[in-house]
Amino acid sequence: MNTAQKVEQLLKAPVEEMGFELCDVEFAKEYGDWVLTLFIDKPDGVTIDDCERVSRAVDPMLDEADPIEQAYYLSVSSLGLDRPLKKDADYTRNIGKRIEIKLFAPKNGKKEYVGELVSFDDTNVVVQLDSSEMTLERKAIALARPELKF
Repeated sequence: MNTAQKVEQLLKAPVEEMGFELCDVEFAKEYGDWVLTLFIDKPDGVTIDDCERVSRAVDPMLDEADPIEQAYYLSVSSLGLDRPLKKDADYTRNIGKRIEIKLFAPKNGKKEYVGELVSFDDTNVVVQLDSSEMTLERKAIALARPELKF
């Protein structure tokens, strides 16, 4: 189990008790420093005050459990509008919404598709394109994210 998975396991329930979903955890080196980022969400959106509240609540839990050996900075963030769909929960949150999909290799001569997410399972994603449904293998997807229209 890697560091992000350990932290997610440790903090998932406490963050949910606060009324948020812990959507993702990343532990990465940024500009020479280690940063632990918690991505949270709630139905009506996340504010900066929400991020601060979660940060203050989980910081002592992390200190007590000490799941990370090296020094790091803690960051709590909202998912963001164009956050990639990685986990089943991300796909579930976007059922019925338009998403952009980029493939590793072309299918039917194209590597990029935009359509409404119809369904998904462990191996496939089904999207409604303009005139037809298309089934794509999840392992063939390089990036899937909500479509942003301005």
